[in-house]
Amino acid sequence: MEDDYYSIESILAENQKIQCTFKTDVLDMGHLDGGKTGDIKALIKVQIPLWMAYILIYSDYADFAIPPPFSARVRNALNAEPKSVRLSALVGQGGLWYGFGRMIMRLLNNIPAEELSKILTETFRARLPEVVDQAQHFASLHGTAGSGGDATIAAFREGMDGTERELFQLAQDGAKKTKMWYETSDRGRR
Repeated sequence: MEDDYYSIESILAENQKIQCTFKTDVLDMGHLDGGKTGDIKALIKVQIPLWMAYILIYSDYADFAIPPPFSARVRNALNAEPKSVRLSALVGQGGLWYGFGRMIMRLLNNIPAEELSKILTETFRARLPEVVDQAQHFASLHGTAGSGGDATIAAFREGMDGTERELFQLAQDGAKKTKMWYETSDRGRR
């Protein structure tokens, strides 16, 4: 995912909501909470899009809690078996879990940011071989309906993050082009 102003992936990742707790009263912003009152009182918790949370947190109007997609429960599941976690279901809107994590890292101090970076990196490294393997063997795996591992493979594919789906498509295209080159070249005819 790019950090480009015009990147759809960045826009979707920044549109994810996080829970902020206001430190002070904020006048005429009650609509953020969906309430009919005009003000937000101190210690009120409000779900705010990440792009707006940057301003409130850096201006010291609010604090935020680590969002549920990066909670201790999810971290434990990722530490146990990264391939079993449906990353796309954790964040919705196209499942940009890695991009959302990168955006959250910007709000964290050094040690929590490093921990989140480690989780994102280790999860990506653990899941990437499976993504590439499935992309290269997609046709043969898809054709084996009834095998015991087919449901697990389908569940993994459905749970892929947007970045993983993009890499899956690239790896699949690369495998198809390699096969086509091999079949049309002199090497494939020997």
